[in-house]
Amino acid sequence: MNIGPVFIPIELIKIVLGILILSVFVGINGFALVYIERKVAGHVQRRPGPFEVGPHGILQTVADALKLMGKQLIMPAGVDSILFWLAPLLAFLPVFVLFMPLPFGPILTTLDVDLGLLIILAFAGVNVLAICLAGWSSQNKWSLLGAARAVSQCVAYEIPMLLALLSIAFMEGSLNLGEIVNNQGNWPWEWNVVFQPVAFLIFFVCAVAETNRSPFDLPEAESELTAGFHTEYSGMGFGLFMLSEYAYMVVVCSVATAVFLGGWRGPILPGFWWFLGKAYGLLLVIMWLRWTYPRVRFDQLLNLNWKWLLPISLLNLLVTAFVIKVI
Repeated sequence: MNIGPVFIPIELIKIVLGILILSVFVGINGFALVYIERKVAGHVQRRPGPFEVGPHGILQTVADALKLMGKQLIMPAGVDSILFWLAPLLAFLPVFVLFMPLPFGPILTTLDVDLGLLIILAFAGVNVLAICLAGWSSQNKWSLLGAARAVSQCVAYEIPMLLALLSIAFMEGSLNLGEIVNNQGNWPWEWNVVFQPVAFLIFFVCAVAETNRSPFDLPEAESELTAGFHTEYSGMGFGLFMLSEYAYMVVVCSVATAVFLGGWRGPILPGFWWFLGKAYGLLLVIMWLRWTYPRVRFDQLLNLNWKWLLPISLLNLLVTAFVIKVI
């Protein structure tokens, strides 16, 4: 029986190649950000940071990664083994879906869909479930308290973040990140941050809280919870949580870049470098905040959201809708 040639859709090939490239990028990004954060911490605190292993300590992160991969995976007695090991996988695997709709350049989008922004918001919530499972299955009171904090914090800050993004979606009439970037110009005064500075500020504050970064890192407060939800994890169980945290930081900064800062738009340089420059610039701000401001109390964290960010973001959305309707 003669069987004709099998045609593989171009879109499927693009998605597979995109996932492979993103896998490499996530790994390299984790190495780079760990090193950069240590250097930022060192210089903020007037110390050199890692300096001994390799030129300027550049191989210190490689040594730490090899140590993590070589350490024994220990499971405490009495834990739910399935949920205990499912949690780090559930935290890390959605990362690839989050990266796929991001427009790194005019043609550098793995999955160009009309609901790209909605896909990112939907799958970002899976990380909350992973943290909840990690804390609950560990049979450790500190892990459970960290998980409870993470759930209440993420659920609270998702609302003003969504309202801030809706303001831009109303302006642009689209949830496609590529279209949102295309509707902005090459110069800073043509970017959405000029027209929606309040929405940008709210989004950025919520992004710091959603990624559990200081001063909002209450779910893993070492001085109170001895590390929080991942207290009982060792080796690459902890490593997957760490990699996913840095990947989520890149995702939220990339969304801010595409939605508010013109994405790949910019003069002279190729678009890909503009996108990475803006995203990593925001990452440096997040790192600077960590080593500059003290950790807030949990009641202050929730009061900031419910008393300030939520009303202001709702008012900003209503004003945006009114202006669009009038114009």
